Amino acid sequence: MPVFLTKNADSQIKYDRKLDISSTDMAEDEASLKLNTSALLETAFNEIYGTWKKIALSLQKQPGAQLAHMPTMSTYASDFGIMLAWQRIIETLIDEPEITLVQCCDPWLFRSLACLPNIQTSEPPSLLRKSLPLWVRGYLARVKLVARLTLAKLKTRQMPRLTQKGGPWILVYGHPDSNAQGGDAYFGDLLKQLPNLRRAMHTDCSASLALNLATDKKTISLHGWGSFLSLLQIPWQKWRPAMSLIDQKYRWLVKRAAAIEGSGGSAAMTTWQQTCHQSWLQDVQPKTVCWPWENHPWERDFVRHSRGLNVRTLGYQHTVVGRHMFNQGADANADGLQSIPDKILLNGPCYHDDLASRSIPTNRMEILGSHRIGQGQLPTYETSGVVFLALSNNPSFARQMMDATLPFASRDLQFIVKAHPLNPYPIEESDYFTSTRDTLDALPPIRALIYCTGTTGLQGLLAGIPTLRFIPKDGVALDILPESMQVTSVSEADIGAALKDLPEPYHLNVEALFPPPNLKKWHSTLEPTKP
Repeated sequence: MPVFLTKNADSQIKYDRKLDISSTDMAEDEASLKLNTSALLETAFNEIYGTWKKIALSLQKQPGAQLAHMPTMSTYASDFGIMLAWQRIIETLIDEPEITLVQCCDPWLFRSLACLPNIQTSEPPSLLRKSLPLWVRGYLARVKLVARLTLAKLKTRQMPRLTQKGGPWILVYGHPDSNAQGGDAYFGDLLKQLPNLRRAMHTDCSASLALNLATDKKTISLHGWGSFLSLLQIPWQKWRPAMSLIDQKYRWLVKRAAAIEGSGGSAAMTTWQQTCHQSWLQDVQPKTVCWPWENHPWERDFVRHSRGLNVRTLGYQHTVVGRHMFNQGADANADGLQSIPDKILLNGPCYHDDLASRSIPTNRMEILGSHRIGQGQLPTYETSGVVFLALSNNPSFARQMMDATLPFASRDLQFIVKAHPLNPYPIEESDYFTSTRDTLDALPPIRALIYCTGTTGLQGLLAGIPTLRFIPKDGVALDILPESMQVTSVSEADIGAALKDLPEPYHLNVEALFPPPNLKKWHSTLEPTKP
């Protein structure tokens, strides 16, 4: 057999190559270096879209799927695509003449791989040892959530009685940069510019923050429209997919996705959000609602209920899309355009083609300008400058980025490293490898920018800086760049060569790509004049 699958390293098996898909902590030997794991995983992930889409569309027909992220193909919220990619890699290795030892400690992935033909396996990892703690954790998380949501409902229970009906609204997440003086993290100062515009806070926003924002007399919390009775159902809300319609080849991976999503309160929180926004829509009867659109489960439900009440829906493409944002389109929806907003408002022309390739019609898209990208200060470029390393919010990815670049730090090639602000990773500094908390515009001149996840790479390109995208071994760095702005992707194995032969910098027209908000268009779109 060309592939031996084991839950731990087995020295008794003679092999040519070794692939560890459980961890990046193992010391690499000659056998493991024969496979460029980062490149293999990246390539495989780019090829599994069709498979995931077929499974997702099948699952969306089942009750309860509207509470889950995996059936929406959300690559940020589910690692199902990565599991499909690993399986695709092993299928390829089976067809090659070299003998490969594959180490896998994940009990679901192991069992899925063991079903492949022409593969020899050892005893699988314990399923109960992994699944039982996840089940217990999920139940406790949902019980804790009930307490938090009950308190939020009590604090905001007077809001339905005081809220003005009708009119245009923005529906936003709780963000620390929003304030009660008319500033919003997603929509800038639109609340100041449009006097009739009001703001509804998503249930992810704490009651305390929502009440603070509500001092502007224009903001409400959707918690206020929740039902005390529905809170009794929260502990039992989770995604329970039926396997009958799923190809047997992928059933273990679907079971894994359900177990992981069930280990937290995601489905329960989606249930509460849907309960609250359905009641709010019925009670307030807004004319228009605009929100930061990412096509999550709650958004699809919101659009369907809005359409039944003749509420106009506007999805603002406030941030990035990119080729790996599989869920942001109509082709991943079982009901197609029925759960897509009436209009997708773009922050610029960059992602128009990406969305069009996901079956969003051109007449459903309109450019209204960017409130978040392109408006801030960008870094400066200099051929003799430092290398800026922007760490990922994923701890494993961040560690790999530092391990890959630290050996190249020298007097002639100095690095400045910045941890992700929402998930900082400890940085071991040296003379030529130092950390910073400065914003991009406050950094010294930069000769190259290395990123993995997030929008820093896009900002580097907009600043005309040679930019490299780091691809890790144990996951996929989701590519958020538009199709027209691709960069060189590098793994740990080839980052040294890439730093010696950096891409040529090129100038981009930032204002043309991400134009400032067109307030006249925003006004006419949110509050159209009656004929």
